[in-house]
Amino acid sequence: MTLPEQARYSWGGDEFLLVEIAPDMSLEANFVANTMAHGLEEQRLDGVIDICPANASLLVRFDPDRLAHTELIERLRALEGEVRRATVQELPTRVIEVPVWYADPYTRETETRFREGFHQRPDGTDLDYAAEVNGLADADEFIRRHHETPWLVSMVGFVAGLPFLFQLTPRERQLQVPKYLSPRTDTPPLTLGIGGCFTAHYSVRGAGGYQMLGITPTPIFDPEQRLADFSDFMVLFRTGDIVKYRPVDEAEYREIEAAVADGSYRYRQAPVTFSLSEALADPEASNRALLEALDAA
Repeated sequence: MTLPEQARYSWGGDEFLLVEIAPDMSLEANFVANTMAHGLEEQRLDGVIDICPANASLLVRFDPDRLAHTELIERLRALEGEVRRATVQELPTRVIEVPVWYADPYTRETETRFREGFHQRPDGTDLDYAAEVNGLADADEFIRRHHETPWLVSMVGFVAGLPFLFQLTPRERQLQVPKYLSPRTDTPPLTLGIGGCFTAHYSVRGAGGYQMLGITPTPIFDPEQRLADFSDFMVLFRTGDIVKYRPVDEAEYREIEAAVADGSYRYRQAPVTFSLSEALADPEASNRALLEALDAA
């Protein structure tokens, strides 16, 4: 995909600057947004209040009494130019393994309460529908395709700690599923769902419209910071993180659930450097290197 020659900069009142990298999501657009966000954070400009990278854009909140809008936009344009001109486009990040009980009874029970009038296929399950619209043989093939390749955290938000993830595979192999016709008013906490080309984790119980795939036994939002993986921040995921899903059965789900309850659970993870050029040139080799780093952790 070819990005627009330059991003679009627009102001939101006196305190917000929106940088639109591209009109749609791609690895290239997301890489530019994330790298610009990292670069701006490292500059530690007085007056920058919040930096929010998204799928193909970047939102910055600032205090105009401490930081002139002209200086902020100059800094961001310079960062954009550096990212686009860089011969080596790499992002230091980490790869994290997330256990998932696919086709679990909790999301299945919820599905039964939201079919007629809510769903495109009232007589089936979300996984059956996801397999059908992707031209796959059955739900098991969809599950395999979902967990066999890693996913990139492209954005964190909507509710506390909820990540949106983009599959690291060529566009023609990406899984895509429409959202519910009408949103549910209930979704179990820690549900794994898919809508469009994005996977999302529901960090807390609430409404939702993504097709439900399964549930994880591990928290991604821990306001009490009980677990060691949350010692520095109550939200697990950061933009640029890479996630590898690992299917588990009920017995292992219960074991992990118990480890979470007693405070001993640790996410399996490893530091990696994500190379945009390698991911675009040879996705399979790039993914293999990421998963090898995780296996060695």
